[in-house]
Amino acid sequence: MHYFSGYLFTHMRIAHLLLTHEYNGQLERLIKRLSHLDADIYVHIDLKTPIELFAPLIKMPQVYVIQKRVKVYWGAFSMVQATLNGFAQILSSGIDYGYVNLLSGQDYPLQPTEAIHAFFSQNPGKAFMEYYLVNEVWTEAIPRITHYHLANFTFAGRYGVERWMNKLLPQRKLPYNLIAVGRSQWFSMATEQVRYIMDYVKTHPRYVSFFKLSWAPDELFFQTILYNSPHAASMVNDNLRYVDWSEKKPSPKTFTMEDFAALKASGKLYARKFNTKLDSAVLDGLDAIGHNRP
Repeated sequence: MHYFSGYLFTHMRIAHLLLTHEYNGQLERLIKRLSHLDADIYVHIDLKTPIELFAPLIKMPQVYVIQKRVKVYWGAFSMVQATLNGFAQILSSGIDYGYVNLLSGQDYPLQPTEAIHAFFSQNPGKAFMEYYLVNEVWTEAIPRITHYHLANFTFAGRYGVERWMNKLLPQRKLPYNLIAVGRSQWFSMATEQVRYIMDYVKTHPRYVSFFKLSWAPDELFFQTILYNSPHAASMVNDNLRYVDWSEKKPSPKTFTMEDFAALKASGKLYARKFNTKLDSAVLDGLDAIGHNRP
């Protein structure tokens, strides 16, 4: 056991998996803020973005670029595939990680780095993720399961094909008699759950094929696997992220200094989303909270 500035914890190594499509000062700032002796940072860079732009990032210590990159499109299975590719590289590293923490390039920690590491070391073996029953609670997601969606394809006329498929073909049904759950795509889960998901994907190809024809499967794919598995008991219906959907737009509110009090009071480990071009002062304030680092 170790005691550091009020945080009692055992050493646990964390793999942060970042999904990003652009290199900027905000991404570099996030990586520096996540840096820790017991943390490695894996970054999936959208294949549509030239890797050369990320040369400064590649040189940063304990930062690894996901080698198997994919072109990521909003609402498509490609977001799931990027995450799976990140999982595969993390597991193949041979490093004994306690947790894998999925973040976007627009996320930022709300707590001191040591406090975050202490939290995960004190909560081993859990999967912190939002999971709501689609048929009972998150009912607006039902069409994602029952209808055909071609978001993962880019051919001309796909929307017309999609309409005809949903007119002529019977409603879709999840394979293997699974119960669908989900909501936010961002989560923190223990490595044993990551390993289980990767094994499941390899042995259940119909599951992967099903979600390749779904809309925004990244918000359902991982939760549904764990909910229908022996790992269900390890799931905690809290993804530890503070997100504000009060503007009722397709994307959550971008935080500014006006939101600083709410961010501090949230009690969450992370928040999304931020944009330093709009307001960098809010990150300055959060850095002041998180200054207590090794």
